[in-house]
Amino acid sequence: MRVLGVDPGLTRCGIGVVEGVPGRPLTMLGVGVVRTPSDADIGPRLVAVEEGIERWLDEYRPEYVAVERVFSQHNVRTVMGTAQASAVAMLCASRRGLPVALHTPSEVKAAVTGSGRADKAQVGAMVTRLLRLDAPPKPADAADALALAICHIWRAPTLNRLQQAHAAARKAPTSVRKVIR
Repeated sequence: MRVLGVDPGLTRCGIGVVEGVPGRPLTMLGVGVVRTPSDADIGPRLVAVEEGIERWLDEYRPEYVAVERVFSQHNVRTVMGTAQASAVAMLCASRRGLPVALHTPSEVKAAVTGSGRADKAQVGAMVTRLLRLDAPPKPADAADALALAICHIWRAPTLNRLQQAHAAARKAPTSVRKVIR
């Protein structure tokens, strides 16, 4: 499974590509950051993020795209930019027919470090270890993108089984659904 992880942001949008399957060593294929100037207008910044993501999609041809789910922050301006960059990533993937998965920051931290409250340094250290890198990817946005890809590789089979079970339960007769719940 080849996954493009996207840590959305307008100033720095982390991007990482990881290949592997659960239970086997993972391989980092690429990592980087799409940058835009903070003093530029929103339109050109979103276009720059789109162009950057499209280049990564062209070069690495992932099977899935994992994007960090935007969560509420105290700074509305920051969360809006993150949400807009997130939407660009989802649009780029969807335009190509690629499945998009959204993972919360705590899901990613828990998958990679074992704790949903891990700090950026712990995530970077575990990404370094799991991908057998010489040093943590810099900036932290790049490490976070790799962590998203790792999280998706590890969680996707379980999520697929849960979705299939849920779909089967919806198709079951009403009497069976009551027993399942």
